[in-house]
Amino acid sequence: MTMETERLLKDTSLTKGLIFLLAISGGVSVANIYYNQALLATISKSFHETSQSIGLLPTFTQLGYALGLFFFVPLGDIKEKKKLIVSLLILVAISLLGLASAQSLVWIYIASLAVGLTSVVPQIIIPFAAELTIPEERGKVVGTIVSGLLVGILLARTVAGYVGELVGWRYMFVFASFLMCLLACILYFKLPNIKPTVNLTYKEVLRSIITISKKYSTLKEASIIAALMFGAFGVFWTTLTFLLEGSPYYMNSGQAGLFGLIGIIGALGAPLIGRLSDKSSPKLLVITCIIIGIFSYVCFYFLGMSIIGLVLGVILLDLGVQGAQVSNQTRIQALNPNEGSRLNTIYMVCNFGGGAIGSLLGSSAWSLFGWRGVCILGIGMTLMSLYTCLRFNKSYK
Repeated sequence: MTMETERLLKDTSLTKGLIFLLAISGGVSVANIYYNQALLATISKSFHETSQSIGLLPTFTQLGYALGLFFFVPLGDIKEKKKLIVSLLILVAISLLGLASAQSLVWIYIASLAVGLTSVVPQIIIPFAAELTIPEERGKVVGTIVSGLLVGILLARTVAGYVGELVGWRYMFVFASFLMCLLACILYFKLPNIKPTVNLTYKEVLRSIITISKKYSTLKEASIIAALMFGAFGVFWTTLTFLLEGSPYYMNSGQAGLFGLIGIIGALGAPLIGRLSDKSSPKLLVITCIIIGIFSYVCFYFLGMSIIGLVLGVILLDLGVQGAQVSNQTRIQALNPNEGSRLNTIYMVCNFGGGAIGSLLGSSAWSLFGWRGVCILGIGMTLMSLYTCLRFNKSYK
């Protein structure tokens, strides 16, 4: 911990109010890459395209997010994080307006990629908060902020579903652009200034990512698990709107968006898991959460055509996926605080790269095999993550 960080801690810069603001900021900004999932059916009708073509929108958005993680998040180790966060919020506001004004399928693909590319603010916020937190409370703080992210991810579908139903999908992205401008103003005045402690050029930082990725076995394990678990998450949420618009549900986008509210029940378990990570074995918690994720897809397979089974599966899936993420991020942020942004870059590139692949495979599985194919794909990905966790070294750190 640097002298600057110690001074900020003594000045109680990371108060409960600031932690809450960071959690809200993460949730509002990460929501940008999930609005389209609740609007896929509506956008499909607007452009007169097939569900498979429009199903690529989440893939482009999450691919852009993965690229943003690689090219923008490492800057957090060598640039002042506050300025970086505010600059990215302005860029994503512009990208969202571009998406709202899209007039062709190619245009909406490019705009979706740009939104994902510039929506990486939450992944700068996490190491920012971890740097200002004493080790004994890091899991709790990371868990609180990740909980905000999860609530943002899930509420994004609910809000987008209703806005899309009431005034059209384009207005959802205009509203999101306004929120990003407002958030940029608030954070400009509220965030503390922290000078970077790493004296490297941007090119050297990018090169060091490769070195860091080879250095820690815990990071390798956590990144593979993240890709598979978030891939399974993407498989479900990308195909859910297509399931709900047909038999036996026949729901509109507003009704389908309500499932995001259900998922919040699972997301709210993230702070508790963060506290448990501070007091017990994070890896054992990861294993437990993966098993919960497996059970969620078993539930979808056998009970997915009933509303009760679908609701139960959503709660289990979100609890399992997000619980594993909190535990894994607590593990990797403890490896080396001076490499926090780059560690998070590697982990989250794998995480959202897996999410993009999951969205692509999910829409393909739906088109070829229907709901049963989607469930089998999800079960396979969660089982692979469990195998990865058990196969790596048996150190429970």
